Amino acid sequence: MRLSEVNENHTVVISKVMGHGAFRRRITEMGFVRGKEVKVLKNAPLRDPVEYQVMGYHVSLRREEARLIEVVSPEEALHYIEPTYDGTIDLETLKTSAGVKGKEINIALAGNPNCGKTSLFNRASGAKEHVGNYSGVTIDATKANLHWKGYSLTLIDLPGTYSLTAYTPEELYSRKYIIDETPDIVVNVVDASNLERNLYLTTQLIDMDIKVVLALNMYDELVAGGAKLDIEKLGKLLGIPIIPTMANKGIGIDKLLNKVIDVYEERDPIVRHIHINYGAEMEKSIKALQKVIREGKPAPARASSRYLSLRLLDKDPETTKIIDDFPNAAQINATAKKEIERLEERLDDDSSHLITDAKYGFIAGALKESYSKGVRRRHAITEQIDKLVTHKIYGFPLFLLFMLATFSATFTLGAYPMDWINAGISWIGDLIRNGMPNGMLKDLLINGIINGVGSVIVFLPNILILFFFLSFMEDTGYMARAAFIMDKLMHKIGLHGRSFIPMVMGFGCNVPAIMATRTLRNRNDRLLTMLIIPFMSCSARLPVYIVLISAFFGKYPGLVLMGLYLLGILLAVGTAKLFNRTIFKQKETPFVMELPPYRMPTLKNTLLHMWEKGSQYLRKIGGTILVAVIAIWALEYFPRTSPQAEHFIQQKQETSTLFQSKINAHPEHAELLIAERDSVLHHLTMAEESSRIENSYIGRMGKAIEPAIRPLGFDWRMGVSLLAGLPAKEIVVSTMAILFQVNDDPENSHLLQEKLQTERYTSGPNTGKPLFTPLVALSFLIFVLIYFPCIAVIATIRRESGSWKWALLTVVYTTGVAWFMAFLAYQVGTLIIG
Repeated sequence: MRLSEVNENHTVVISKVMGHGAFRRRITEMGFVRGKEVKVLKNAPLRDPVEYQVMGYHVSLRREEARLIEVVSPEEALHYIEPTYDGTIDLETLKTSAGVKGKEINIALAGNPNCGKTSLFNRASGAKEHVGNYSGVTIDATKANLHWKGYSLTLIDLPGTYSLTAYTPEELYSRKYIIDETPDIVVNVVDASNLERNLYLTTQLIDMDIKVVLALNMYDELVAGGAKLDIEKLGKLLGIPIIPTMANKGIGIDKLLNKVIDVYEERDPIVRHIHINYGAEMEKSIKALQKVIREGKPAPARASSRYLSLRLLDKDPETTKIIDDFPNAAQINATAKKEIERLEERLDDDSSHLITDAKYGFIAGALKESYSKGVRRRHAITEQIDKLVTHKIYGFPLFLLFMLATFSATFTLGAYPMDWINAGISWIGDLIRNGMPNGMLKDLLINGIINGVGSVIVFLPNILILFFFLSFMEDTGYMARAAFIMDKLMHKIGLHGRSFIPMVMGFGCNVPAIMATRTLRNRNDRLLTMLIIPFMSCSARLPVYIVLISAFFGKYPGLVLMGLYLLGILLAVGTAKLFNRTIFKQKETPFVMELPPYRMPTLKNTLLHMWEKGSQYLRKIGGTILVAVIAIWALEYFPRTSPQAEHFIQQKQETSTLFQSKINAHPEHAELLIAERDSVLHHLTMAEESSRIENSYIGRMGKAIEPAIRPLGFDWRMGVSLLAGLPAKEIVVSTMAILFQVNDDPENSHLLQEKLQTERYTSGPNTGKPLFTPLVALSFLIFVLIYFPCIAVIATIRRESGSWKWALLTVVYTTGVAWFMAFLAYQVGTLIIG
């Protein structure tokens, strides 16, 4: 608990002093240090400040200041002593508990994109966060806990950011976290092969006057490039201890954690607070602002006066919001305006530029004394590769070739494990069919759970293969090149290449892709990208594609699959152009995206990412899909009768009587006649079941929407499958497996593909004709590609856009476009075929 929460006349023991800089120094000088006893004496008439007794002195603190002091009360001490303890909680027990609680360290990881920060987080904590070699992989802070040498460490992986200027959502999130949550230690992860740019963030952390440990990551690349760095000297110049690490190999992590503990316990000799010298004129303005900030500062712990002064001179709007809480905010803002005008008049440059130049000057000076460049071999190799993959002529065909190889491998490599899983599902189904008595439970297990869930789980190998290739392209750095290649096309639709990254992520899952739009700086860009991401064919649609493509386009499956993905991209482009002219104003946005050096990803990271997505798919099967499958089975199972039930009973009786008379007349042909009778009776049973399903609740739903989908070539069963796909697109396959009675026909017992190839119309003008043709299959594939994204996507659009308006627009226009495109494909195809 916090000291501000303790009631009058209660005694507690300090376990941790939070906050930074001057506040922390002042508060510890007053006696508020770990292990010391504090008694709350009384509140002021307005409950602020509060008077405390510590080390024999009476001291008053504002509640805002007391909130940053963690304490252990007798009640809380129970959590930090043995569960069997039944003695009196005396002062010594409290101090023991405070010591245990004081060994809880909150560590924030901050660094540039592509510096290996998330790899370090994963290695240190054993977590499995996705590691990507492009900007914006980590959007929110991710937490993990570990125990190290008697300490409880909480790691917070902040979004990758180049600075803390609050220009992008990542920068704003990281800065607010460091200021408001006051982590005990900030581990600044730095790319050793690009020190000058990475250390800019370090200078901003220095300005904040907080405890920092610098992880010099990818140190092997610095050495391999022939560069030399005096680590100890650079650490002394920065006042920050530096630990070389190679996060992808797990090297240096132990030393880093040990150093974090040393800095936390204030026993590292290198740690010291330095002031970057911004020049005489700038320093004069900083001091002028510090003076007025200190006069009215309501909460010294939130940020140092020097840091706030620098941010005001840098014209930072978020700092202005902090200043608004000060009682003398008007005076501070007036002083800031006056000093900015003075600086810009005297130095003939923008004050923000002056601060940036001074920081890079400080970095250059520190590196000149401690660093000598090498041959930068890695960057030379990167440049050579980029000459080919980003070539204005070869770049785009190579990108298409990589994607075609990915989709072809999804089919060819996935075929073998698919067959094994399919055989296992059939074996389980046969086991239950032969071992259980007939009844509702047996029907639920076979026709509901096994056929429904089994028809989805069989595609897990394909999805794992797709994610493996996409992950590999991300981790190597090629995905950033794909954004660069697509920039010209994206620019024509009012976006830029940076929007292409969320779109490509949409091939895996639309939900994280929509969340990744947070990295876009312009709100219109974010909204527009959200609205076109549903056209990116997510992995949930892949099972539907595989079933229909395997059944009707087996000669060229890779081309058809790639064609669907390209159609989605073309529709996204057309929609973006339309929306830019109708909903959003056209706005030129500069394309600024880092092209990181190529790196060979570790097999472990790539496999972890692949399995993470695969496990999400399995969890969806065990949750949403299982519930939906059971619901669909119930709608299909009830009611158990149909208007033609008596007709089929009479036909079966007549058939049995007829064949019995034939057997009696020709006993020598009994075996042949019995087999023929059983075949006729089986077909009558299947016809009866088909009639019953048509009369079931789900059949009635399908019949109700059939007039709307008949122009697309669909019957009521296809309509029901599409409705069932609203929660998750994989359920389309499960529903088809249930409706078409897969595994109920002994002559066609295991493949949905084969069932669709042989299914015929049983009534109406098309009686006897194939239900599915290649043209109908194509129309159905197009509809599935485009229509209503899953409910999770709609909810994410609502959350990220902040309005139901955009979510509902997505529902309406995607379904409308799906109907039109499927109608066009079927009707035009029918005219061509004749």
